[in-house]
Amino acid sequence: MHRRHILALGLAAIAAPTWAAPTPYRLNGAASTITYTFTLEGTPLKGTVPIDNADLQIDPNNLEASTADVTADVRRARTGLIFATEALKSRSVLAADDFPLARFQSTKVTLGASGRISEGATIEGMLTLRGVTKPVRFDAQLFRAPGSAADDLSALRVILNGSINRADFDAIGYADLVDNTVAIEIDANIEATG
Repeated sequence: MHRRHILALGLAAIAAPTWAAPTPYRLNGAASTITYTFTLEGTPLKGTVPIDNADLQIDPNNLEASTADVTADVRRARTGLIFATEALKSRSVLAADDFPLARFQSTKVTLGASGRISEGATIEGMLTLRGVTKPVRFDAQLFRAPGSAADDLSALRVILNGSINRADFDAIGYADLVDNTVAIEIDANIEATG
């Protein structure tokens, strides 16, 4: 190979963009919630489940390559009513003693028409609940901290909204009182660690 070809290849390598690897983020558990809404005899009720662990990787140069692997401790699920909380954790619904953790693993991120998560996107993945794994889909939004610079991605807020059919996960207890559809909202504040 001629010397000038070697020099041209070297210059091309220097000029080529370097793609940053996905950045790991840690969850700020105190500022993050999973809220679920179910209907008990026609009345909507809300409850919460704490996040147990989260492995979040966000690639700002290629948001569609971002991933999430989140577990929640269903033994600590709560509603505003003691009897509803106990029924929720019972063997016929969440079976919390037998299956203490629920897990969501993302498989695909699809950006909205604008190409920005903050203006609408979807995240698909597999949800494991009561030992049953099914595909789920959430609407997703991603925001920088209020007042932060346009390139400051050190602290982000992620909001996911979707719903599941509890019968898909064999959580069929109290079907005469509780609707099958359960709405889920995840509001997570995350901080870059890398």
